[in-house]
Amino acid sequence: MNYGKISDMKITKLGHCCLIIEEGGIKILTDPGEYTDAQNSVRGLTHVIITHEHQDHFHVPSLKQVLANNPGVAVYTNRAVGNLMSREALPYELLQHGDKQLFGDLEVEGIGTEHHVIYPAIPIIMNTGYMFGNKFFYPGDALTKPERPVELLAMPITGPWLPIAEAIDYARALKPKKCFPIHDGNIKAPEGMYRLSARILQPEGINFEVFELGKNYDV
Repeated sequence: MNYGKISDMKITKLGHCCLIIEEGGIKILTDPGEYTDAQNSVRGLTHVIITHEHQDHFHVPSLKQVLANNPGVAVYTNRAVGNLMSREALPYELLQHGDKQLFGDLEVEGIGTEHHVIYPAIPIIMNTGYMFGNKFFYPGDALTKPERPVELLAMPITGPWLPIAEAIDYARALKPKKCFPIHDGNIKAPEGMYRLSARILQPEGINFEVFELGKNYDV
């Protein structure tokens, strides 16, 4: 099946939930967490997006290195992460649920307010997903359903908060043209989950593609 190209956007997966999103001269880094250090050598960033405060998404030493390597880069996040950044005297701008911001000509919108439940006794923290260019949705650690079509989905595939069945059903509910797995840096052998996801999603017209780490993809 030919799914075609969705946009002029380019995405590079560095690991887990750390992505580089490029379009029209804008270069965005998402969630510089502790499960990867590839982001620590990236140059030329214009923006950083942080969805929530867990260390696999927000690792202060890594973020400080990213900021040192990219003078003037703007960090956007929610209030909970912002409060933690303030303790470190790190600058940030708020971009929360319902907020929209132009990064150059690329519109970025905050969607969602809460992290998915890990266990009922564990307090729920803030989580903000982000829609890029009204086509690519990165939910962070949540199964938020935007009130508009999603063409490309960064699909969380597993974690303490997420069984694989829920991950697959989330993609089925959103029905993107294409999705690729994220939140997989905490497992040694994700290939079985990849195969299962592809086996179920491909027949429903959803192109499930595993992004090789460090490779730039036209989407």
